Amino acid sequence: MIPEMIAILDFGSQYCQLIARRVREHNVYSRICPADIKAEELSKLPVKGLILSGGPASVYGKNAPKCDERIFGLGVPILGICYGMQLGCKLLGAEVIAAERHEYGRTNLSILDKSDLFANMPDSTVVWASHGDQVGKLNEDFVKLAATQTCPFAAVRDRRRKFFGVQFHPEVAHTPKGPLILKNFLYDVCGCSGDWKMSDFVGETVESVRRQVGDATVICGLSGGVDSSVVASLVHKAVGDKLVCILVDNGLLRKNERENVVSTFRDHFHIDLRVVDWSEQFLAALNGVTDPQQKRKIIGAEFINAFKSEALKIPDAKFLAQGTLYPDVIESGSKPAVKPQAKYLAPRFTRGLAANIKLHHNVGGLPAELGFELIEPLRDLFKDEVRVVGEYLGLPEDIVWRHPFPGPGLAVRIIGEVTPQRLQILRAADEILIDEIKAAGLYRKVSQALAVLLPVSTVGVMGDERSYENVIAVRAVETSDFMTADFSHVPFEVLGIISNRIINEVRGVNRVVYDISSKPPATIEWE
Repeated sequence: MIPEMIAILDFGSQYCQLIARRVREHNVYSRICPADIKAEELSKLPVKGLILSGGPASVYGKNAPKCDERIFGLGVPILGICYGMQLGCKLLGAEVIAAERHEYGRTNLSILDKSDLFANMPDSTVVWASHGDQVGKLNEDFVKLAATQTCPFAAVRDRRRKFFGVQFHPEVAHTPKGPLILKNFLYDVCGCSGDWKMSDFVGETVESVRRQVGDATVICGLSGGVDSSVVASLVHKAVGDKLVCILVDNGLLRKNERENVVSTFRDHFHIDLRVVDWSEQFLAALNGVTDPQQKRKIIGAEFINAFKSEALKIPDAKFLAQGTLYPDVIESGSKPAVKPQAKYLAPRFTRGLAANIKLHHNVGGLPAELGFELIEPLRDLFKDEVRVVGEYLGLPEDIVWRHPFPGPGLAVRIIGEVTPQRLQILRAADEILIDEIKAAGLYRKVSQALAVLLPVSTVGVMGDERSYENVIAVRAVETSDFMTADFSHVPFEVLGIISNRIINEVRGVNRVVYDISSKPPATIEWE
């Protein structure tokens, strides 16, 4: 049975992914499509409704993005948010003008009509707005649903064509009743049943991979991170011993990471796991290199060499599985992908120019070079949905909830040259940091914690003698999407324990500092 879905037309909103997430939180499948997707393409999908996202443009601007006007004749409800409201109203005969007063941030919304979109809402509520244009005049087809002090048409409904518009953002946390507004649209207006469940996704994806692979062998690059681990487990469920995983030990892994991955996947899940020890080649290539971009290029190239050396030894290998996620797909191009992983999923539409995916995050040009066909079973999911799949598949908690770890490993957490001695120092400090974050019960609260070895030495006093040793920077952040992040307010007593242990137990360190910068302007990783 083909399930329902909501198609989200992306006009460049910074919140587009958030809209998709909010819809999925109501157990309705969502897909982000380019703004100019044709009505006939949408008519082929199991679409129950459309959402037109916000965006930075003005609808009367010269190069303002537009949609196919025929979407209003598809017979499905449409919700326009901010720019999406202005565009829909303009195309349906209303007037859009530059507002006399811009609305940015929280504002009070007075609700005038509670018959559908605002059912079960109070008479007034706080919403979050961000606009300089607004609807200035409606024609007879429209009904006014809500207003703010400076925006007389803050929400509207078209009488004939099932179009709704809101001049605020119901998808953001700053609109407390936003989830109810979206729920009303999905269930009461669109008639969604809310039957999208992760267990269905797993079952359909397993069957789809099994049909696609047949009797061939699948190779999977396994790093021990959440995404590759879930992919390996999912594909193994589909093809069993036809899966061969390759772990490249680049010499830049955390302490005992190689052993832990082998123990989990080879010993516990009985997956055919090949370990390629390429650490000497990586470290030799990195010798004397200090520029972070050069490090990444070197690591990417060596990863290809290491992976290829083992892949060529595997007979009948025709498929390559990797952990591409939906946010990667959204930014990777503008064409529909060829085939969904599960039969009920719609073709994948993405937007924008293709982004360069770093070679060390996947296998780069190997699929074309070796004639592999790609299997990307997670490409329809967001990160937290991948974690749900991991739990459903029975992966250990420490893998499912593991903090992100960069593809280049510890090389980009060592500022300056990467040497065996500096790696040893950072590994020891990193182990202490993670141990103490877990001991304090903060690991699930903190989105990512890491230690960084700085390229400076400072004076200290150790054992009544002068020392001149290394500095470790500790960083911990909290974020929902890793696009923006705030530094985590780790209690001082916990930071004190971390600092004390690192200085006392890690030879070569006499100072620990805490990074209290947010993203932006800083990034989460230091390189």
